Amino acid sequence: MENPNLKYIRGRRLPHMFCQGCGCGQILTALLFAIDELRLDTSSMVAIGGVGCSSRIPAYLDMYAIHGIHGRSLAYATGVKLAKPELKVVVLTGDGDCAAIGGNHLIHAARRNLGVTVIMANNGSYAMTGGQLAPTTGQGFYTTTSPRGNIERPFDICRLVEAAGGTYVARWTTAHPASLIRAIKEGLLHRGFAFIEVVSQCPTIYGRYALGISDPVKSIEYLKENSFTKEQAEKLSPEQLVGKITVGKFVEKHLPTLEDKYLEMEQRVIGV
Repeated sequence: MENPNLKYIRGRRLPHMFCQGCGCGQILTALLFAIDELRLDTSSMVAIGGVGCSSRIPAYLDMYAIHGIHGRSLAYATGVKLAKPELKVVVLTGDGDCAAIGGNHLIHAARRNLGVTVIMANNGSYAMTGGQLAPTTGQGFYTTTSPRGNIERPFDICRLVEAAGGTYVARWTTAHPASLIRAIKEGLLHRGFAFIEVVSQCPTIYGRYALGISDPVKSIEYLKENSFTKEQAEKLSPEQLVGKITVGKFVEKHLPTLEDKYLEMEQRVIGV
């Protein structure tokens, strides 16, 4: 039986370019389930991606889509929301695209409370371009640009977005599909900057070279075994959480969006 969510896919774009076992396929699937369960009108949606494996997801969605340059997805998203605030904008990005070259756009979009939903795949490396060190690579792990082990502390991207002003912040892994779908649904309905980090397996690059795990199933099992909910993590010591993944919803609050403030200014200027 054909998957009913295929109605949201640009058929001519299949088969997709993701490696076998890549978590990007699961992220795409979770997004399709969220869209279907919310009965969203995809004709009023825009998907935006930059450069990287996860940034190719918009190419497969049957809606308005932008495939832009590296790290600039949130710049495009800002323009779209200010010009057409009625559109629902989803940004598909990766840890390198979003937190390295795109890091400034990320913190300022969160600070402004831009009304978009950001889904960031975190596979711990620049997977598409050869497995270089990323802002999220754990200390001690080997990559093509850290052949003697990573000596840098990684970003906790969720804490970064929270500190910058994001009004919805959550993290799940590809080993938590039901929770991930629920978070994406909440993010799509949220008025304001919604940020969902998805810790994702990369069997081809990070799994094989950093973790020594090239089997996709074992990669997902690794994520499940090394994850703690926010409530569980609060009971553990900092030493027990080293190298572990804390999942859950960290922030949900409601504040005026950038679009709200922009409309207020516009009405004030023209005297409405």
